[in-house]
Amino acid sequence: MFNVLGDVNWIAVPAAFIASVLLAGLWFAFLFSKSYNISLGREPSAKPVSSPLFIAGPPLASLVITLTSAFLMAVLKIDSLADAVVFGLAVGVGYLVANTVTIAINPNFPSPLKYSLISGGYNVIASVLVSTILVAI
Repeated sequence: MFNVLGDVNWIAVPAAFIASVLLAGLWFAFLFSKSYNISLGREPSAKPVSSPLFIAGPPLASLVITLTSAFLMAVLKIDSLADAVVFGLAVGVGYLVANTVTIAINPNFPSPLKYSLISGGYNVIASVLVSTILVAI
């Protein structure tokens, strides 16, 4: 059942990964930068502290998510666009958003629901985007 590495669409994996990273940049740096900062208790115009972890961490996590989705889609034999959307929604809402909310419900997050909506929204859209690219290419 889990011997499916040959079934993974290795051409689509980098495309899906790049799409999710570009979406993250657009989402967090432009579309929701002020709201995201406020949800974290920062000034709306605050700029993130640039560090190797800040630069490399999120893309590496996105790569792991993309690879995991590709692996699971191969195991589940998801090969239609409709099934990819359902898979992306299930992973996005069922794992990524639920985990985001769990993390945000923490005394260190001044606006956990706002943070969850912003980050969770990205996670759902990115999950559907990745899943659809993995079957479309």
